[in-house]
Amino acid sequence: MAEKESLAHIGHEVHRRADGKDTLHDVTLAPLETMPSQVVSEVPFAEVRDGGLRAWLQVLGCFFLWFNLWGYTFAFGTFQNFYEQDYLRDTSSSTIAWIGSIQSFLLVISGVWTGPIFDWGYYLHLICVGSTLSILGAFMLSLSTQYWQIFLTQGLCIGFGCGMLFVPSMALIARSFVKRRAIAVGLTTCGAPIGGILYTILFDACLPKYGFPWTARILGFFMLGSYVVALPLLLLGAENVKSLAPGKKRKLFDKDALKDRPFWSYCGVTFTTFMAYLVPYFYMPSYAQTVLGESQSRASYALIASQAASVPGRMLAAVIANHFGVTVAWTGYALISGIVCFAWIGVNSYGGFVTFCAFYGKHEFAGLLPER
Repeated sequence: MAEKESLAHIGHEVHRRADGKDTLHDVTLAPLETMPSQVVSEVPFAEVRDGGLRAWLQVLGCFFLWFNLWGYTFAFGTFQNFYEQDYLRDTSSSTIAWIGSIQSFLLVISGVWTGPIFDWGYYLHLICVGSTLSILGAFMLSLSTQYWQIFLTQGLCIGFGCGMLFVPSMALIARSFVKRRAIAVGLTTCGAPIGGILYTILFDACLPKYGFPWTARILGFFMLGSYVVALPLLLLGAENVKSLAPGKKRKLFDKDALKDRPFWSYCGVTFTTFMAYLVPYFYMPSYAQTVLGESQSRASYALIASQAASVPGRMLAAVIANHFGVTVAWTGYALISGIVCFAWIGVNSYGGFVTFCAFYGKHEFAGLLPER
């Protein structure tokens, strides 16, 4: 009898309770020879609600996260220009660009392991460790005077820290929205250009008055403040930060994904797009100053113009995605931004350059979640 029961098959049924919530029932189906009664155990099923106040508060919290995740990254063009002209004058521009490149690379690639960790229900751990690393890197940057020190603090430490928050923040929004997911993601990603604008303005305003060390610390305090605002919005009273399938193992690598062609197509487009779209932001200020002969502050205005134009551009992409699908918005924006880059070749005046920057920012790639 024990041997036959050990061969029983475990199935699942989803039932609607009286209070409107779904429950997942484990149903033990024994072989026909034993003919036992059905054994049912009720296990709470992770509920995914579509919107609601709690969900929109998390959108606001993720908005403040993106202040730092991408805002600090978008502002690297200002750092790049300062490093080239002053702080790391003996270092080539391409070598300096490795700092921002590694920072943005780690920001994206970290999702390979932070995604499964988030699914296991460790979002609190991710957000605490990630925000701590980001803040630590920002403050340690103020003590850095050599290239390798800046590379470790701004490139690696901030990159790893922000990378622990990027994919989980997107996944958190996906858990809370179905019909308005594209709008919610669009609002979240607007934190990136707005954060980039504020970081760029702070850097440009503080550097002449306080010098680089204290400017880096002021940016660190700004980062700390935005995290302090974001954490309660994300975590207090939230039920969607736990594991969606408690008691079940989530594979770190799922080999079945290798057979999913739409998935690989999505990954390929994302990979190639992320390779290119940040590069213009890194070189906009230095181009305006070294080639067009503008001052450092006016060179920063070109970067700000691009980031400001990105806000309505991202919301327009969200509206398009909400009505016609994410693929339409994603493909259209990627193609337009790529074509616009060729217009940079013919720019030879400051006014034309600001126009180019704004047009590129309005049509730059905006992160959107796939429909499934």
